[in-house]
Amino acid sequence: MNTRCSLLRLRRKQFIPSLLSLLSICVLLLIYTKYSYINNSFFPPDIQTFHRYNINCSAIYDMDPVEVGKSLIIRTKNVVEDRDESLVNFTSHCSTFLQFRGYNDVCVSEEERDFPLAYSLVVHKSAWMVERLIRVLYSPTNIYCIHYDQKSSAHFISAMEGLARCLPNVFIASKRESVFYASISRLKADLNCLSDLLGSEVKWKYVINLCGQDFPLRSNIELVSELKRLNGANMLETSRPSQSKKQRFTFHHELRDASFEYQKLPVKTHQTKSPPPHGMEVFSGNAYFVLSREFVVHFESSAVVKDFLNWSEDTYSPDEHFWATLVRLPGVPGEVSRSQPDITDLMSKTRLVKWQYLEEKLYPPCTGQHVRSVCIFGAAEMRWLLNYGHWFANKFDPKVDPILIQCLEEKLQEKQKLFQLHGSLNCPKG
Repeated sequence: MNTRCSLLRLRRKQFIPSLLSLLSICVLLLIYTKYSYINNSFFPPDIQTFHRYNINCSAIYDMDPVEVGKSLIIRTKNVVEDRDESLVNFTSHCSTFLQFRGYNDVCVSEEERDFPLAYSLVVHKSAWMVERLIRVLYSPTNIYCIHYDQKSSAHFISAMEGLARCLPNVFIASKRESVFYASISRLKADLNCLSDLLGSEVKWKYVINLCGQDFPLRSNIELVSELKRLNGANMLETSRPSQSKKQRFTFHHELRDASFEYQKLPVKTHQTKSPPPHGMEVFSGNAYFVLSREFVVHFESSAVVKDFLNWSEDTYSPDEHFWATLVRLPGVPGEVSRSQPDITDLMSKTRLVKWQYLEEKLYPPCTGQHVRSVCIFGAAEMRWLLNYGHWFANKFDPKVDPILIQCLEEKLQEKQKLFQLHGSLNCPKG
């Protein structure tokens, strides 16, 4: 009998802890269910962003052969496509997007606050690349105009509109073009943004134009410091054109259907154009500029500029002679005298482009891929890019080398924080 009672007492002692454990599990499940419901109501069901890779960027910068080799393996075997749809989903929850991507935590130095910048972004694909470009350059004191191509996919357009909805200093151009390669539409896209930027409340000091395959090589605070030293001058390529380039604007061109990716292209005809208006001498450059506010205000109201724009309508790639010519006009703010020597793309810090036929003559070989004789940069060029002296470079593509873009982001964020340590900061209140 005593033995039986002892067994019952033992079972009762074992049962009580088991019951307590079961009750604890039930309570935890209730708490989990409650907070899972709360989390689901505040966070998007698909919080997928762009893919990040397990790589040591400091070792890439130091040209460590093991880590550079690892980046080559990733790029050939493990590149993950970043989908526009995920950015659409993400920007449908603005508070989460801003918090997760760190826009709410951006500090501003006095130097940056007193020297706001404007950006014209003419883009047509790869929504996450556009967002990452904005994020690495982001300052709440700057202003950003996005011109998306009217021919872009619905998901890309929705992603751009999502960025503009979530970020108060990012907006979509009020007038948008269907952009065709080497036609006047590319120039008009920038002009549309410039007109909107002048009408904004932000009294920016300089405007910089970018495309979706550009990436900065300087942080925002470094750019501000460099631009202040320009003291009102403009920064862009402006050279005397070769005989072959002169044909781009001495003959009438017609926009015709093309059988490959561009859809339409300006084609040279045998019809000779009239000379440029007002006796203007045409200079050659590229589509990229760094322009002072005073210069943009001047050309917005200039009849000479309007006549030159109309004359350029039927030329090939007018953006590659339009700006280069305007900065040489006598009396314009930040004028480059016509008698001054050529300013080449390597002399101008605006954009670093690596041409295949100049590799191993002017710069080291491309470690990525070539597209139409232009290098899409690879991770092994990171140190060279950051140290060459230019402010931006082209071209980058996450499908070719995602590691370089990730490491440039990391390096520029480090530099921004380092430079800001020496100044007075205005940071968001947590």
